[in-house]
Amino acid sequence: MKKLFLFLSTMTIILHADLSVQQIEEMVHKIHKEREGVKLETLEDTKEPFVRLQEENNVSTFVIPTVKTAEEAKLVLHAIVNGRAFINDSWVNVDDNILGYKLKYIGNKGVVLRNENHIKKLFLRKEKDSFIKLEEK
Repeated sequence: MKKLFLFLSTMTIILHADLSVQQIEEMVHKIHKEREGVKLETLEDTKEPFVRLQEENNVSTFVIPTVKTAEEAKLVLHAIVNGRAFINDSWVNVDDNILGYKLKYIGNKGVVLRNENHIKKLFLRKEKDSFIKLEEK
């Protein structure tokens, strides 16, 4: 009796299934397609949406952020070796200054820079054509 019930319930589920294997494979293929996102150049040119409030001597003023300067856009992280970062063709350590930013943190895949209220994170680029591969142990 149990085998008959199990067989009938399995057949009922199979007969009422709306998706075929081909339809499922097509859905999985659509999910795996690389999606087009916003380009970094567009994000860098985007105006900051936040307005800051400064309070000095019991007077509150709104500070509208300024547009990024050309120097800020030029920060590029090229390499990280032995706790030092190679940014814009020079090796820097933690607490060194570069283009008005102070290097606060050096990680395995990126660094954190700070300039007063601005925090900038730089990450190593993943180049598919790179012929040198470094691995951590």
